[in-house]
This record gives sequence, structure tokens and C-alpha cells, in this order.
Amino acid sequence: MKKYPTIMSIAGSDCSGGAGIQADLKTISALGAYAATAITAITVQNTTGVRAIHPVPPVFVRGQIEAVMDDIRPDAIKIGMINDIEIVKVISACLHKYRPAYVIFDPVMVSTSGHKLIEDDAIAALTDDLMPLTSLITPNL
Repeated sequence: MKKYPTIMSIAGSDCSGGAGIQADLKTISALGAYAATAITAITVQNTTGVRAIHPVPPVFVRGQIEAVMDDIRPDAIKIGMINDIEIVKVISACLHKYRPAYVIFDPVMVSTSGHKLIEDDAIAALTDDLMPLTSLITPNL
């Protein structure tokens, strides 16, 4: 049986399908890999802008990550939108616990339409706690 590379996306959900988990699923599948996910926030958005953001409770984010890591053990993890400090801490703790081989961090701080997607206190935590655990950072400049 062929083993496909596995990539886990930890990011927000975009109901319009143009960004976040939905875009990651499409990309991972197009590359011929198996995709697993952990959703950090549910957004209400479309091509014209972000209307609302509802963070997923940190205990649920941790639960999603642990469920995947305890079973599937992805070859790589891609991290996208994280909008609050508690979720940054949860993800950082899980990365310390599971020590994945590759962690790609694609920080999404502002939407294409200009909507701020991260709380101010989470920015320092990203820099101090999460970035040192990553293999590659791909910011949108």
C-alpha cells in the first residue's frame, strides 16, 4: 500500500473557500498529499472582506492537534491564521510535545481586504514562542 505524504494545516476556516483551511486542503490535495487539519477560528468572509471572526476555544484546538498527532503523525505542519495569544500558546506547547520534522509558518495578520486578523497581545507570542519552533516562515510582505 502506498504511503502518501501527510501535511497538517493549522489555520482559520474561510467559508468562501478562498483562504485558510479550505485553500490549504485544495493545495495539499493538488500536490498529491494527504491533508489533516486543526481549525483555529471560524471566519465569516467572502471575496469582498471579513465580516466576523470566532476563535475556536483553545482546548478544542489542542484536542484537534493531539488527535491528529497521536494517530497520523504528519510529515509536515503548516500554520496559518492564529488570532489570539492562548491559541499561540497551545500550538507552541503541541510543537514542543510532538517535535514535528517540518513546521511552515505562514503568518496571516491582515486579510487581503485589510481586516486585522490577530489580537495585539498575540503578536509578541508569535515572535517569542512560535517562530523559534518553525523550519520556514513565509510572510506576505
